[in-house]
Formats: sequence, C-alpha cells, structure tokens
Amino acid sequence: MRLRVPPGAPAALKVLAAAAAAPAPVRPHLGGPAERPQAPGPELELQLELDSGTVLFSPNAICQYFYLCRGEEPTDLTTQWLEWEATELQPAVAAALYLRLVQGRAGPEALGLLQPLLAHLEQHLARSGTSHLAGDAASVADVVVWGSLFPVLQDQTSLPSELQVLRSWFGAVSASEPCRAAAALLPEALRELRGHLAQHPPHLPGPPREPQQDEESPERALTDDDIAAAVEIWARGPAALPPPREPQTPVLPVAGERNVLITSALPYVNNVPHLGNIIGCVLSADTFARYSRLRRWNTLFVCGTDEYGTATETRALQEGLSPRELCDRYHALHADIYTWFRISFDHFGRTTTPQQTRIAQDIFQRLLARGFLLQDTLEQLRCESCGRYLADRFVEGTCPFCAYAEARGDQCDRCGKLINAVELQNPQCKLCRGTPVVTPTQHLFLDLPKLEGQLEAWLERTWAAGEWTANARHITRTWLRDGLKPRCITRDLTWGTPVPLDGFRDKVFYVWFDAPIGYLSITATYTEHWERWWKNPQQVELYNFMAKDNVPFHSVVFPCSLLGADDNYTLVNHLIATEYLNYEDGKFSKSRGVGVFGDMAKDTGIPADVWRFYLLYLRPEGQDSAFSWADLMLKNNSELLNNLGNFINRAGMFVCKFFGGTVPAMALTAEDQRLLARVTLEMRQYHQLMERVRLRDALRCVLGISRHGNQYIQVNEPWKRIKGDERDRQRAGTVTGVAVNLAAALAALLQPFVPGVSAAIQSQLRIPPERCGLGPGLTCTLPAGHRVGTVSPLFQKLEPEQVEALRQRFGGGQAKEPPPASAPPPAPNTSVAPGDPKLIQELTEQVTKQGNLVRQLKAAQVEKAQVNAQVAKLLELKQQLALAEGRSPEVPKGKRKK
Repeated sequence: MRLRVPPGAPAALKVLAAAAAAPAPVRPHLGGPAERPQAPGPELELQLELDSGTVLFSPNAICQYFYLCRGEEPTDLTTQWLEWEATELQPAVAAALYLRLVQGRAGPEALGLLQPLLAHLEQHLARSGTSHLAGDAASVADVVVWGSLFPVLQDQTSLPSELQVLRSWFGAVSASEPCRAAAALLPEALRELRGHLAQHPPHLPGPPREPQQDEESPERALTDDDIAAAVEIWARGPAALPPPREPQTPVLPVAGERNVLITSALPYVNNVPHLGNIIGCVLSADTFARYSRLRRWNTLFVCGTDEYGTATETRALQEGLSPRELCDRYHALHADIYTWFRISFDHFGRTTTPQQTRIAQDIFQRLLARGFLLQDTLEQLRCESCGRYLADRFVEGTCPFCAYAEARGDQCDRCGKLINAVELQNPQCKLCRGTPVVTPTQHLFLDLPKLEGQLEAWLERTWAAGEWTANARHITRTWLRDGLKPRCITRDLTWGTPVPLDGFRDKVFYVWFDAPIGYLSITATYTEHWERWWKNPQQVELYNFMAKDNVPFHSVVFPCSLLGADDNYTLVNHLIATEYLNYEDGKFSKSRGVGVFGDMAKDTGIPADVWRFYLLYLRPEGQDSAFSWADLMLKNNSELLNNLGNFINRAGMFVCKFFGGTVPAMALTAEDQRLLARVTLEMRQYHQLMERVRLRDALRCVLGISRHGNQYIQVNEPWKRIKGDERDRQRAGTVTGVAVNLAAALAALLQPFVPGVSAAIQSQLRIPPERCGLGPGLTCTLPAGHRVGTVSPLFQKLEPEQVEALRQRFGGGQAKEPPPASAPPPAPNTSVAPGDPKLIQELTEQVTKQGNLVRQLKAAQVEKAQVNAQVAKLLELKQQLALAEGRSPEVPKGKRKK
C-alpha cells in the first residue's frame, strides 16, 4: 500500500494515525512545498493506493480501511461517529482554524464554534460509561474525531474545565503511540494548512444542528412545552397508561392491532448454552418480547431446540441412547435453564415433530415445482477409516479464502464465508485425524442465483422500513457482493427430515435448510392456526434474534426458500444480531471448565435477575464485549445496589416511616415539574431505544432515571423537612409522593430487563396490575391515600471474596484432572496366552473400536474426565494385545513440558 499525504491536507493527522495502527505495511509519502502542483487538481487529494491498484480518496474511508486490515469491522456506532465527524465536526473545525490561523483571532473565540459539538462528545462519553467513543477499546472513531480536533486543541488543557470526561478521553488518545507520532508533524502541517485555508476559505457555520437526535444527544434545556406536557401526563394518572390486554390462548393476530412475532435462534440441543449464547439469542429476544407486551402489542414469542443432525446421532451413540432419547434429555435441560433465567416464551418447542416434517416437505415440493431446485453430483468427503461420509462439523482444514488453519467444513470462523467441505485445503477427519477422500454422490441444491433478484428486491423494501443491525446488513451485503451460488440442501444422514423424492429417500434435509423451518413448525405445535402468523405478512411484524454467525441463513438462505415457495410467507422485518460475548480474557469452553454455562449459573448464589441485568448491561450490540467477574461485582454494587436499589428503597421507606404507609398529598412546585419533564424526556428516549432494539442503551437510560430520583431526594432532604414546620412537612410529603411514583414507573421500565425485581417492587408498593403498563411519561399511578406494603432491600452486595472464589471456580481449574501417572495403571491381564490368533484378532478389533470412540469423544469436546476414562480402557486393551502378540507392554510416556 502507498499513502500519499500532500502538504496542507486537513485530514493528514487522522489518516497518518490510522496508518500507524494498521498491521499491513504502509508507505506514507509526505509531500513538501517543492512538490506542490501549480494548479489545483487531483494531485492535491490525499489518497491511498492499494496493492491491487485500487485508489481510495475519502480520508474516513482510508482510516476505516486501515482498521479493517486489523480485523475490526465497522459497527453501527463507529459508522455514526464517522458520519458525524464528516458532516458536523469537519466544517466547524475548518472554520475555527480559519479564524485562528488566517484571521488571527483568539483561541477562545475560535473554540466557541466547537462548543456544542464538544458538549455532545462530553455527554456521550459520560452517559455511555465507556472510555472511548464506541466502547472500552480505541476504535477508528476515536482516531478520526481526535484527528479533527487536535489541530485546534493540541492538548487537553485547551478544553473548558467543565468537560472533564472529554479532557480525559482527549489526553488518552493523544498519548497513544499512533497519535503521538502523527502529532509530531503538526507544526509544519499548520503552516501548510494556513496557506491552504487562505486560498480556500471555508464557510463560517451558522448555529449547528443538534447532533444525533437519539441516545447520543446531550441533555438539552427544558422548554415550557416540555414541562406543560409532562404535567399534563402526570395529572392524567392511570388514564395515561395503555389499557390492559385481555389474555388469549392461543395468541393469534388481531386485525387493526400491532401483531409482533418474535423468534430466537434455535439453540442446538446438544450444547448447554453459556452466557454468550443466552444474551445473543433468548435473553435479548425475551427482553424485547416483554417490552412489546408492556406496550400492549399483540405478541407471540416462540423458540425451541434444534435437534436433527450428525452431532445428535454421534452423541447418542456415545451415551448409549437413541437420538430421540438424547433429545428428550437435553430439551428438558434447555427448558430448565431458560425457566430459571425467566425467559417468557409463549411456546418452547422442538424440531423433531410431525409438523416439522410436513411443513419442510411442503416447502421443498413447492420449490421443486417452481424450478428452484437443482440436482447435481456433489463431491463429498468420506473417511474410509470411519466408514462414513463426513458431516461438515467433522471436517477441519485451511480456509480457501483467508487461509485460517482451523476452518470448519461449512463455515470459516475467521472470515465468516460459507465453505463446501471439499474446498478446504489439507482436510482432516476430526474423528480419527485421517485424510478423507473425495467421493461423488448425488444431491439437491437450492438455486440461489435464480432467486437473487427476488431477494435483492425484498431486501431493498425491508431495509427501508425495518430495524436491521449494522452487522446484519454488512454480512448480507457481503454475500450479495460476492454473488450467490447454489447451496446443497441434502445430506447423507439418517437422523433428520426425510427427502420426499425418488432417488433421494435415503437422504435427509441439510440442517440450514431444515432448521429455520422450525420456527414455523414450533408455532404449528402451539396452535393449529399457525398460518395466521406465518402466512400473513400484511398484518404481522417478524423479529429474528441471533448472534452474527447465524445471519446469512436468516437473511439469505431462509428468505430465498420462502420467496421461492411463493406461498405468502411472513418474512423477517427486523433482524437483530449481536456480536460475541467473551469470557474474561478468552472464550467459553465447557470441556475446559472455562466460563459460566446456563446449568451452572443458579449454583453461584447470584439471583437470575442480576445475571440478566449484567448480560444486558454489556450486551455486545456494536462490538464484542467480555464478561468480567470484577465488573459484575462493580455493576451490582454500584448500579443495582447503590443507585437503583437505594432510590426505590428510600422512596418506599419514606412513605412507611414518615406517613404511616400511605402516599401523602402532593403540591407540585416548579422544581417538581422540571423533574417530571426531565423523566418524561428520558422515558421518551427509552421508548425510542427499545423500539430500535437498542436494549443496552435503554437499560442505561433507566439507570439515568434512577439517578435523577436519587439527586431529587438528596437535594430536597425529606428526612429533615419532616421535622420542620407545616410548610416543610408539606414539602416532605410532595417529595416523597413524587419519589414513590417514580419508583412505580421504574418497576414498569425495569420489567423487560429484571422481571423478578420488577415484580418485587410492584408487590412492595402494592401497584395494581392495571397500573403496571408503560405510558408516555411519568404518571401519578399511586395517588394520595394509596397504601404501600412492606418495603425491603431489592439487592445484596457482592463481596470481593465471594466473587474471587467464583472467578477461580469458573476459570478452568475445576476441569483439571490429576495427571494420568498419579493413578495406578490398570493391571495387565497376565493370563493371556501369547500367540492365540483368535484372541489377537478379537483384541485388535476392540482396540480399533475403542480408539474410534476416544476420537469421537475428543471431537465432540465432552468432559475431560469422560475422555480420560475411555483412554484408560484403550491403554488396557493395548497392553492385553501386546501380551497376546508376545510383546512387552509399553508404559505410556508422560508429556514433556515445553
């Protein structure tokens, strides 16, 4: 790559800093005065020439490209910041530099042009709770925004003293090595830039528009209209809340209402879900489903276990069960885990049902009749040692696209591209580590290229109206950009939905054709009227929740199947995909005992709602995030205990202690009305975030409302005023009444996130069920005279010793087994008669069979203790075989430490 930075380029700093952060070699060419062209032209443009010959001219695109080279994909938030920097910050910075460098005006005057934008940055950093603009790690957004600001500010002391958080951020970014190296070029760059600005003066901006009218915007001043609207909502009382819905069973779409259908990606039945799986799918979907019901939308939330496939068949053989028996066991395990986490499915089903067979085969027949299926010979990997065609998950090799050495036979975890197993370089059978051979076999394919036009037209309409996360759009665009290819939909297995076509009846449908149909069949087991949900796009809004690795199958493969079937199917309107949640400094691993899995969480002594809160607080919405025990303790003790729990407990206790458990009369002052307006604005923001499925930011909005309540109590000190004269006692009553109503509102706002805590607040304050809905603002739902119940603490403090013990317990130590040498080796069978051909043949077959079992257990990543037990049996058989052959049994050698 060759980077050309001409003299006086305003974007030089950010581009050079981003280049220094890139892992690929960049050859920067810094032009001097002698090289300046005589006439304006393309030579003046900053540009990056790639090795392929492609040239990038946009400074922000160049910065983003450097970070892509590092493997950092753009997120929704980084994209917003880059757009804001280009459209809002750049013009203001250019004007400030013109005033300062060309007109010689004082720094404060030039800095005044940036004041609203600096306030925006300060507010975002303060409210997000992160050290950088798009998370806790520096991203392309930080470099781009810093690069624009640095020529004006040069160090953090230029910033107003009240912008403490922004000062800290600016100093930290300036101190990073890439930015420090770029900043060293500033004096020369400013001299060149002054000449450039003198020849090309910028437009001096008028009052800038308020940036990002959403969760990123700074807290604005209240208007008289804001206050009047809030007071009106308060005065309406319970009438401001939406009327309760009459429960119906089953839940079916209702004409004229908002009908919301929510699915969570079907968890694979063999895998016990860890915390990352739970937040990526079921917990996120549950949070939105609960919000949807609170809004009184007609809501159906379905999920279930995905039970077909080779992994089920193999695990069943290992455990001595039939596939059905294995699925029954693990389906119950999943159901127990989700019940403990308070996941509010309307129906939790499974894919191994007659409804699944009927619906999947119908879609198949319709695709076949409309010419969207192809028949072709598929070269498939077959392991002669194992005597079987290898399912994708049992093949591993080098990715043909990015050269990742541990790509699976269906998809590369590094680059995300789908792979046919035969495309892998250096393939290996994961069961025996042998080299499989390519064998031709007849299969059926979904003709995706033939459906590409329909898919693109549908995506254009859907993206214009729906909420798709940035990563979902990006992954889908990548698929379309590369061109769709026919996709095999059959497999040489026995455990699956049978293919209803002569010549293929010994095959089953491939899981990624079959599994998404499970959403339909699970609904069909819930109600015989399932088609009113799934063949009703005119009345139904469909939300799909998943982790990003499932996106292509929900945005391309499954929609193509339904579009090709041409039966008025309901297609996804809103596709919500998370990034990955990691564990401390690594990844979750059941076999190594690293991380908390769903069946372990309830044994920690930490309540389910605390788990829900923390997972949603760090939900990986724009980039990967990591679970941390220390941070869990911090968030529990600061946000739940000291902020939220403290406010709600104090509000209720004041009613009990000072007013005999009865809500006192309230006479609102201007200060109280401003609080109502501020909370109402926050609630409006909460609704906007929830409707966009920005769950993490909505939760932080709730915590902000609680902080407003704590500040309100602290400033007004009702515990002191209650001891004063009549006027003071009346003021204490007003503050207490407003505070306890704010606590009641928090009960509703919290319900999607921590339903058990919400129910406890409702019980303690005796809030009638019909007053637990979500209104447009803070409402007086507990009028004077309302009796509250017994108020008690909602949360318990987590102690460092308790958390450290849990960190040790789930850090991998519990999975460590004693070294094999510490156990006495099995005694060889000394009664074996050497040279017996029949015995030698029998023992050889047993060794082979036991060796295959050990390899299968290791490939399936079962518990280490189980593997060690089977290895011990294998060693014993090998010793017996050696004796039978007249050889001395070999003593297993311990592994040498590196």
